[in-house]
Amino acid sequence: MLVVGSGGREHALGWSLARDPRVKKIWFAPGNAGTAALGENLDLAATDLEEVAGWAAKEKPGLVVVGPEAPLCAGLADRLRELGLRVFGPGKKGAQLEGSKSFCKELLVRQRIPTAKAGSFQKAEDAVRFSESLPCPQVVKADGLAAGKGVVIAESHAEAATAIRQMMAEKVFGEAGATVLIEEFLEGEELSLHAVTDGKNLVILPGAQDHKRVGEGDTGLNTGGMGAYAPAPKATPDLIREVKDRILVPTLQGLAQQGIEYRGVLYAGLMLTKSGPKVLEYNCRFGDPETEVLLPLIETPLWDLLGAAADGNLSGLAVKIRSGAAMTVVLAAPGYPAQPVLGQAIQTGRDLPDSCLFHAGTKRGAKGIEVAGGRVVAATGWGKDLKTAKERAYARAAEVDFDGIQYRRDIGHRALGTTQ
Repeated sequence: MLVVGSGGREHALGWSLARDPRVKKIWFAPGNAGTAALGENLDLAATDLEEVAGWAAKEKPGLVVVGPEAPLCAGLADRLRELGLRVFGPGKKGAQLEGSKSFCKELLVRQRIPTAKAGSFQKAEDAVRFSESLPCPQVVKADGLAAGKGVVIAESHAEAATAIRQMMAEKVFGEAGATVLIEEFLEGEELSLHAVTDGKNLVILPGAQDHKRVGEGDTGLNTGGMGAYAPAPKATPDLIREVKDRILVPTLQGLAQQGIEYRGVLYAGLMLTKSGPKVLEYNCRFGDPETEVLLPLIETPLWDLLGAAADGNLSGLAVKIRSGAAMTVVLAAPGYPAQPVLGQAIQTGRDLPDSCLFHAGTKRGAKGIEVAGGRVVAATGWGKDLKTAKERAYARAAEVDFDGIQYRRDIGHRALGTTQ
């Protein structure tokens, strides 16, 4: 089988799939130093659709799992399905849920799904005018893909106007900021809820919470995620039922009304407000670092789950989730997220029970395993409860060393009530 991508998410997917004796070989495009120990890394960029499709047409993998959003939004799943391959991941039209915040917001409003009040604009002056009609704080979002960085929480109308100008005129996020959304600010606690779907049926995974800010106490710059844990105590059975009925099912129905059969991950970023859960955003793929805590909790073979979704046949699959909890801690390069310093040798340390080190920004080089990205590795632990999972995750993290290593010591503080 083929896993497309090179991050911690793809290493975790490969790790879970490799534990299944039915999976004989895994290729990664392009993979990282960690995935190389599980299968074969290919010299193929995830976003090079023709090269990936050409390789797949020749090798005919039994299942293709597309990890990142960029190739999904570019249409890689469509291209591979045209070749008659089994693919886990939505086509280009469905991936607009993440690729275009305006498309997503229009669907939410049309389906009467709870979300923030917002406006979408292609002219800066119109965006500023709408911004001035909303109270502050408010949220300014680049419409397209911006690697998780195209969102600004503006504390004043002046800050909002600056963010609009930077996105639309200065193009700090490239063409992703050609259109912007201005949204009301929602107060509450965030929750990541992932559902695997075949376009009709849903398998909802445990609710997770990640930590976006680089600094302890949720301070500093936003990142791609500094750690996560699952299940989140806030994700009660009642809440999950409410999200399914009011958010996930209407979303699938809205996509189907547009002729879109969505097979892959439907990942809802939610805000748990006083008036109930509301959608902040949708992602069209597994989250990272959420994948690193969700997969250790899935007892059903991942091959069965992803394959059934790819085949449009989830209805007959009974998915089992393990009891207990999992936590992951992201170990980042110095200077991350603004200007990460790369190239250091990494000492990965000992393997420990009930834990795993998932590689993200790593590569094989002259120094052995080297730092090749801002988020370098994710140390994951699991056990009977969140406290145990935290102890094991941090024990594994303590085994890793490279120059300038940085990581948060308070992952899980919302659930455990501690910053240590």
